[in-house]
Amino acid sequence: MSQNQTAETPQRILDAAEALFVEFGLEATTLRQITAAAQVNLAAVNYHFGSKEALIAELFRRRLSWLNEQRLQQLDRLDAQAQGRPLKPSQIVDAFFGVAVRMAADRVGGGHNFMRLLGRTYTEPAAFVRSFLAAEDSKTIARFKAALIKSLPDVPPEEIFWRFHFMLGAMSYAISGADALSILADVSLDDSDGEALMARLMSFLIGGLRAPLPALLTNLQQATPTPRAARAPKRRSGGAALQPHS
Repeated sequence: MSQNQTAETPQRILDAAEALFVEFGLEATTLRQITAAAQVNLAAVNYHFGSKEALIAELFRRRLSWLNEQRLQQLDRLDAQAQGRPLKPSQIVDAFFGVAVRMAADRVGGGHNFMRLLGRTYTEPAAFVRSFLAAEDSKTIARFKAALIKSLPDVPPEEIFWRFHFMLGAMSYAISGADALSILADVSLDDSDGEALMARLMSFLIGGLRAPLPALLTNLQQATPTPRAARAPKRRSGGAALQPHS
């Protein structure tokens, strides 16, 4: 086998695994299916990856690294242009979710398959995949949460975290494929137009992010002070008050 063929083998295995995982799921897909689709033997998978879990981790890492890099680069450009001022919520949402939706529209370079797989994995992750995704996304999500908190000073941080969670769920469902649309619609709906999907999703996400606080939450905040808030704030030795955390 030539050096070029040896170098291409991991890529063929990953591409074959990605397509099969989208069709059958992470758990149901076997290594034998992957080796048959990639036209390699089982020893090649063991040599290049060592295990099915390591193969799955590398499959996500190769595209998530690029995806999160693009997100952070876009956020960096926006921050530089803002010169310390808060960004608009729509800019932050587009930088994080828009990059993912545009990647999902790529049916030639593999982005479409990967984002469908990622969307389904977010909703039904295996334990090791959940841990891997949390570690891989932690830096990026922390940056975007901080940007949203700065952009929406009147919204409690905890509420922003909830809304970010809901937005992730909406994106995951939207990019995982239009199969579920057949349950809701009497006619066939086309999800192949990436720009149209992004316009619909962005409008929905931004509307949810800017929505008023839930009435129940507002009433509870006004009527039920926490025990710490009821106590007098402690003071440092220099006399400065330590404000209670919300």
